[in-house]
Formats: sequence, structure tokens, C-alpha cells
Amino acid sequence: MPSPLLARAEFDRRFRNRFRDPAFEPFDDALSRLGEVAWQAYEQGRKSPRTRKAGPAYANPDYDLSVDWIEARAAIDAARRRHDDPDLPPRILLINGSSRSEHTCPGEMSKSWRLLQVAREAIAAERPEAALDVLDLSRLASEYGRNIHPCKACFSTAAPLCHFPCSCYPNHSLGQVDDWMNDIYPLWVGAHGILIVTPVNWYQATSPLKLMIDRLVCADGGNPDPTRTDGKDAALAKELELQGWPYPRHLAGRSFAVVVHGDTEGPQNLRRMLTDWLESMSLRSAGHLAELDRYVGYYEPYASSHEALDRDQAVQAEVRNAAVALVRAVVERRGESEPAREAGLEDPRPK
Repeated sequence: MPSPLLARAEFDRRFRNRFRDPAFEPFDDALSRLGEVAWQAYEQGRKSPRTRKAGPAYANPDYDLSVDWIEARAAIDAARRRHDDPDLPPRILLINGSSRSEHTCPGEMSKSWRLLQVAREAIAAERPEAALDVLDLSRLASEYGRNIHPCKACFSTAAPLCHFPCSCYPNHSLGQVDDWMNDIYPLWVGAHGILIVTPVNWYQATSPLKLMIDRLVCADGGNPDPTRTDGKDAALAKELELQGWPYPRHLAGRSFAVVVHGDTEGPQNLRRMLTDWLESMSLRSAGHLAELDRYVGYYEPYASSHEALDRDQAVQAEVRNAAVALVRAVVERRGESEPAREAGLEDPRPK
């Protein structure tokens, strides 16, 4: 494939684009010096400039392992210990899949955010002691320095080449930093239940949601020890896979619920895609009440879509049911005594 390497002039142009504000003009000399350092890092491919010896916990203790990766792995290990502690309350991860918020160009919050609050309140009422984490993916569009970089598909070269957590980022030589996934992986690992609330965008998952989905590939069969592949040595990874790779399921057994909404076509297809994806990673559905696809304001004006949601008390009740079914499934699967997950949940749309 064609080389992506940039000539110096193009590199400098892109580096300077980060400083187009005239307020930076008095610092032109300093920027030139910083640009020289950045060019050297790029030219030499200094992806992980800070490393330390992996230590005895790894297959190759003398391997120079990225400090960024070591810190990400430590956060995941801590989350796993919390997840496995039977004395801690159940933990639910609520994910807003919409990129829309009032903090940037759209000028108003998303309906997904509102439905997530409905779910949050329902869980708090059902199980007040439950720990709730909220992952608002709209922050990718509204928050400075917040990124989820694209998956590079290392898994398709050989499963052991895909490290868990992902070691593709940060890549300091390419300026691919501030990757949110190192915060997101522990949220998934620590959760007993996951609820995704998302709209349909063009018949598909939203851009932020799809970025996260792709980067979670390492959680399903990924390699927890980069020293076994000498970092990103594709040949070593292929040898390992052909010797018999166990494809570890790092998120297996967690419960899930999915709420998908749209205004025209697509909610049912996206709901099926999301549930198929989650089940393929060995997560378990909280039941049919927890797999919801609905229209809100079907072919109605976008300008009045929040009023349409206000009127649709049935969909709000269904979201509450999905949330309660999820937390009950979590409690049941942790071995705690609790009524059946659908007991007392009234269907707002009986035939």
C-alpha cells in the first residue's frame, strides 16, 4: 500500500494548523523549536517514548513495555478486582451513544440523554445501593482533547497481535494521543451490567458508538501480554495463533440491555446488530424487556422531537422496564436473592 509518510513541509503545515489562532503569533520561534522536536519524533517513529521493563508478571520480563500501556492495564486489573468482589454493590454502566448535546453546534441535548436519565432514575429506585457509571459519548464532539482513535484491525492479522488493553494508542510520534479508550476499558470490565441508549444515524450506529465498538475488539480474544509478541511483531503473533490461541473473553458473563430509538427506518436493525455484537462477546441479555427498539416522532418534524418524547409515556415506561430488568438480571446472576426480573413490570403496549 502507498506510504503514509509526510514530507517535512506538509508535516510542518499540519503541526502549525493546531496553532492558527493569532494569539500564538508572538510564540512563533518557540513553535518552530517544538515543531523540530515533533518532526524528529515522527521521523524516528517514537511511538512510546516512555517505557520500563515489563517485570516478572510477563512472559518476557526484560521487554521495554510502554508506561502508558502499563498504567492502562493497572486500571483494568483494579476494575476486575472490584467486579469480582462479592461484598461490593452491583455496578451498572450507562452509555449514551448520541453525539448531540447543547454544549456544541446542535444547541440542545439529545433524546438519548433524556432516556438515559429515565433509566438512571429507575435503577436508583429499584436498587439504591447500585453503583452507576455514565459514559457520555457525546463528549467526543464537545470536549477539548477527547478522542477515540480508529481501530487498526490488528486482530485480523492475528489475534495475539491485538493487545488488551489496546497498545496501538497513544502513538506519540503521530500525535495520536488523548485516547479515551484507556478510561473506557475499565468501565466495561468493572460493570456487572451495561445499558446502551442510542439513536440511529443513517441506518447505523452513531460515529462515537461505532468507534468504541471497534476498539472493544481487543476485549474479546485479545492478548493481555504484549511481551509475547515482542510488541507488534506480526510474525510472532501469527505463530502464537497457529499454535492454538485461547481467545480469552475478557467481558464474558456481564449482563446487557439495549435501547435504540429513531424517527424513520433503522431502529430494529441497529438493535439486532448491537445485541448480536454483545452476545458474540459472551455477554448475556437481561431478557426481552431489555432489548428495545422504538420510534419517537415517526416522520414528524425534528424541531418538535423533544415534545414528541414528552408525549410518548409508553416508551419512557419501556425504558424503565429495560433498566429494571437489567439490574435484576445482574442481581440474579451474582447469586443474590431477588424477585424474578420481570415481576411487577407492566407492559405499556399490550396487544
